Amino acid sequence: MFKPIRLVKKVPNLDFFRFHKMCFALSAFLCLGSILSIATLGLNFGVDFAGGILIEVRSQGPADLAQMREKIGNLNLGDVALQEFGASNDVLIRIEGQGGDEKAEMAAVAAVRETLGAGYEYRRVEVVGPKVGAELVTGGILAVTLSLLGIMAYMALRFGWRAGLAGVVAILHDCLTTVGFFSITQLQFDLNVLAAVVTIAGFSINDTVVIDDRIRENLRKYKAMPFRQLINRSVNETMARTVVTNGLVFLAVFALLVLGGQVLFGFAVAMTWGVVLGTYSTIYVAAPMEWYLAGKDTHRAHHDDDEAPVPAKP
Repeated sequence: MFKPIRLVKKVPNLDFFRFHKMCFALSAFLCLGSILSIATLGLNFGVDFAGGILIEVRSQGPADLAQMREKIGNLNLGDVALQEFGASNDVLIRIEGQGGDEKAEMAAVAAVRETLGAGYEYRRVEVVGPKVGAELVTGGILAVTLSLLGIMAYMALRFGWRAGLAGVVAILHDCLTTVGFFSITQLQFDLNVLAAVVTIAGFSINDTVVIDDRIRENLRKYKAMPFRQLINRSVNETMARTVVTNGLVFLAVFALLVLGGQVLFGFAVAMTWGVVLGTYSTIYVAAPMEWYLAGKDTHRAHHDDDEAPVPAKP
C-alpha cells in the first residue's frame, strides 16, 4: 500500500510571531500605498462601471489591428481601444460612451459593423450606459460593505468580538491592497474584478475561521498556556491544511491566469494576488492582532466561551 504524501511535517514548530512587527510595517506600507494610489491615480474602470461599448470580434485570418483602428477611428466615436487577446484573430474593441440614450450606443455598434464589413464574427457586444455604470459602482460598494458587516457579525457571535474585529481587519487589508494593486498597475477594474474582491474576502475569512476554531479547542485543552504560545501552536497545527488547501487554490487561479484568456484575466490576477495576501494576512495580521486585542499574554481573554476564564500562570 502507498503511504500518503506529507507536504508539511504533521505539526511543525515555527515561531510565526517572530516577524510580526515587520509584517505589521509591511501591511501598513501596502495599505497606505494603496490608499494613496487610489486617491491620486484612481482606477481604470472598465465598460461595466464607466459606461461604453465592448465588442469582441473574430476575424477569418490574423487581425490587422492598424487597419481596424484606422477604420473605426474615422467614425469619430471618441476614445477607441483595440486589443488582441488569445488567438491572433481575436480582437477586443472598447469604445467610450456616446453620451446619449441607448439608441446612440446601438447606432455606434451598427456603424462599427458596417465599417469593418464582412469577414468578422461578432462574439460579444456589451453596451452599458453611464447611469447603469454609476448604479453598478454603488451596488458593488454596498455589496462589499454588507458582506464585511455580515462576516464580522458571524465571527463575533462564534468566536468573540476580538476575533471578529481581527478577522475583518485582515479582510479589509486583503481587499484594500487588491484594489490598490489594480490602481497602481492601472489594470482594468470591472465586474469580474469586483467579484474577485468579494471572493477574496470569503477566502480570507475561511482561513481565519480554521485557525480561530483551533485556538478555541486549544484554549480548552491548554488552560495555562500563554496566549502567544497558544496562537503559535494553533497556526502550526493548521499549517498542513493551509499549505495543501491554499496551494491547490493558488494552482487553480494561476492556471486560470495563464490559460483563461482576456475575459477572465482581471479576475485571475485579483484572485492570484488575493490568495497570497489572504494566506499572509491570516497568519501575520489577524492572529497577532488577536493577541494584542486580548492584552498579549492574558489567557482566555479573547474568546467568548462557556467555561470560566482561567488566568495564565506567571
